[in-house]
Amino acid sequence: MDQHAQRHGARAARSHGTVEPEHGATTDAPALPRASGMAGMKERARHIPPTVTLPILTALAFGCFIVFRTHTAGIKGGPAMLYGLAGAVVSGVLGLVLAHFQSTLITETRAAAYGGLFGCSMGWVYSLGGEAILKSCAFGLTMGAVMFVVALYVFRTHRVREPHGLHRPHEHHRHRDDRAHRLPVATH
Repeated sequence: MDQHAQRHGARAARSHGTVEPEHGATTDAPALPRASGMAGMKERARHIPPTVTLPILTALAFGCFIVFRTHTAGIKGGPAMLYGLAGAVVSGVLGLVLAHFQSTLITETRAAAYGGLFGCSMGWVYSLGGEAILKSCAFGLTMGAVMFVVALYVFRTHRVREPHGLHRPHEHHRHRDDRAHRLPVATH
């Protein structure tokens, strides 16, 4: 019986010499079929965390925006699609890295990282339209600063959901009816 258990990756029970399922024995029952089609896609999509789906969706939207921007600037067909694909891949990878490591960053650094990524992306897309480098840099810095302020506001107003807990916990406010806490304590 031990040879049978070892062959199937299970351990034999020590008391009776039989293979028991709770000790890791394999069963000969066929595996349940996985759902296919739309039901299977929905089931698999439930297991993907938002730190993966949101950067990917944002990168796809950014790639479409790049294709639109380059197409309106006069770049037609394939080169516009290549710009869009390259921008989507680069921003998607950087977004995934930022979303993965955001729990290790303090609030201000996290907001600066989101602002930097957004500002560089928008400055580059603005330059694809044929604008001057200085004007594109100024536009990118402005958009990065706006994203920094928005991200900082969102992170500070949702402190409970922050990975580090409360950023700067405030002292509890005393109620007006609570007079016992305001009386001086006798020292003699």
